[in-house]
Amino acid sequence: MTHTDFLPVNRNDMTKRGWDSVDFAYVIGDAYVDHPSFGHAIISRVLESRGYRVGIISQPDWRDPKSIRVFGEPRLGFLVSAGNMDSMVNHYSVSKKRRKTDAYTPGGEPGKRPDYACVVYGNLIRKTYKKTPVILGGIEASLRRLAHYDYWSDRLKRSILLDSGADMISYGMGERSIVEIADALSAGIPVSELTYIAGTVAKVRDKDRICDAELLPSYEEMRSDKRLYARSFYTQYLNTDAYTGKRLAEPYSDHLYLVQNPPAEPLSTLEMDDVYDLPYMRTYHPSYEARGGIPAVTEVRFSLISSRGCFGGCSFCALTFHQGRIVQARSHESLLREASLFTKEKDFKGYIHDVGGPTANFRHPSCEKQIGQGVCKKRQCLFPHPCKNIDADHSDYVTLLRKLREIPGVKKVFIRSGIRFDYLLADRKRDFLRELCRHHVSGQLKVAPEHVAEPVLSLMGKPDHSVYQRFTGEFSQMNEKIGKKQYLVPYLMSSHPGSTLKEAVELSEYCRDLGYMPEQVQDFYPTPSTLSTCMYYTGMDPRTGKTVYVPRDPHEKAMQRALIQYRNPGLYDLVLEALRRAGRMDLAGYGPKCLIRPGHGRDQGAGRSAASAPGERQVRKKKKKTIRNIHKKK
Repeated sequence: MTHTDFLPVNRNDMTKRGWDSVDFAYVIGDAYVDHPSFGHAIISRVLESRGYRVGIISQPDWRDPKSIRVFGEPRLGFLVSAGNMDSMVNHYSVSKKRRKTDAYTPGGEPGKRPDYACVVYGNLIRKTYKKTPVILGGIEASLRRLAHYDYWSDRLKRSILLDSGADMISYGMGERSIVEIADALSAGIPVSELTYIAGTVAKVRDKDRICDAELLPSYEEMRSDKRLYARSFYTQYLNTDAYTGKRLAEPYSDHLYLVQNPPAEPLSTLEMDDVYDLPYMRTYHPSYEARGGIPAVTEVRFSLISSRGCFGGCSFCALTFHQGRIVQARSHESLLREASLFTKEKDFKGYIHDVGGPTANFRHPSCEKQIGQGVCKKRQCLFPHPCKNIDADHSDYVTLLRKLREIPGVKKVFIRSGIRFDYLLADRKRDFLRELCRHHVSGQLKVAPEHVAEPVLSLMGKPDHSVYQRFTGEFSQMNEKIGKKQYLVPYLMSSHPGSTLKEAVELSEYCRDLGYMPEQVQDFYPTPSTLSTCMYYTGMDPRTGKTVYVPRDPHEKAMQRALIQYRNPGLYDLVLEALRRAGRMDLAGYGPKCLIRPGHGRDQGAGRSAASAPGERQVRKKKKKTIRNIHKKK
């Protein structure tokens, strides 16, 4: 039975529903938002739809054990999630400075969740409820499910399952695994026996109970040898597919193994529809209104999640580990129903902010064989070139966008999720590009070439720069054809593994030739469970074993970032030092190709032409003075 209301957040709410207890108490690091863009909303509503009673404990005071006793001891167990982001990414910038706001907290107030939230919440529960099952889920637990490099402590950490005191992890998109866990617990099966469920990580004390598993290096071995960690990570990377993935076992002692079962199967379109058609309230809990609401809701409130999964394969992205490479999509009917709900809300102004997912223009698996057979283990769909078997067809997405535009009350449908321009170009038809430019761009389209230098792009898993140049040309031509002036805003990344000052200078020259200086530059952020983070920690590419240059020194990283923003007078000294170190002082001078001019940084006006350089001005003044003197003598 479902209710058209928020789930209980306190004992009074529970009593109003006629419950004397909950089956699951869901502890979350975010504020309670009952919207399908929030993982806790989906999992709690899926459980509710199966008849389970779920109570929400949002942002408990981790210093006070009473904060997790809101509903008493749950019948089946505690669910624990740090929230929609890893708590450390939520708290700290790449320079490890504390962030001043938290978009997932009432009024954007920071400090309402602890660092390493899953670990802290798990131990908080264990202090009070010694034997109650604790199941971790969400992005933080999912990406830290086995031994992992932790950027903030700069060391290899054990699985979060061990440090948290929890019993198991539901990793990835957990709709299937959480229901199977709930049904097993409800049937009286001890949590210690649940070592077999797809999409979970469990503890096993007896090696003889582990069947058909590939043994990874032990945690202690990996701590002492980074090469072993790189090998282990790549093994995990090759086993992220539900159809081809093997069971993996990571030893911690002779009597403790962590078993990662293969990922849960992707949801069918019908199953996706069922998940997104559940009775969400589609906003934050009303108790937050007086404190300013939840900032993160603003962008997603009138956005549509049309798909999940990504076969893009960017090395710095964790989607392969979390959602997998097989794209799953909702039906047009489900999306149209949700969009129609927007038009009934008083705050809706006629603008759908986004229709997408991890990659907006992925609406189906990259090729037919993936359904039932899985993805290729050691081949990418788009890198280094689109596979000859790729199904680069945007017709379904184009049809969907047209239907959404026709809904009464909808004025404009934007696409703000990232698009893969190489996949767009692989489609011989240009219907999507035409529709995109004509209807779905608000003057500027954000795209992510990330870099221009081949050594960096190859490690990023991104296409050659010539592909992006081809896209920019076609984008420009299409806008000219339809009579619009629209521009591309490229996302660029500094200090990615493989980027020396030489490659950083190459990127700055591209910005110069483009006449573009980004206000913000993303410095590479080593978040858990990405290929790029493994490179950062080990200094090698786990796919090849080859050594990779890694810019770790904060000063060098500042120089690489400054080169992209070379027009900023405040960064003059950093740019000058970077050019000296790179042996590119030819770019410091008065020529049209120079990045900076000799002299003090504050005199380097952005966009000032070479003709107005200080030396040129002095010459012109001297000439004018000479001419005036001649006229006086006459």
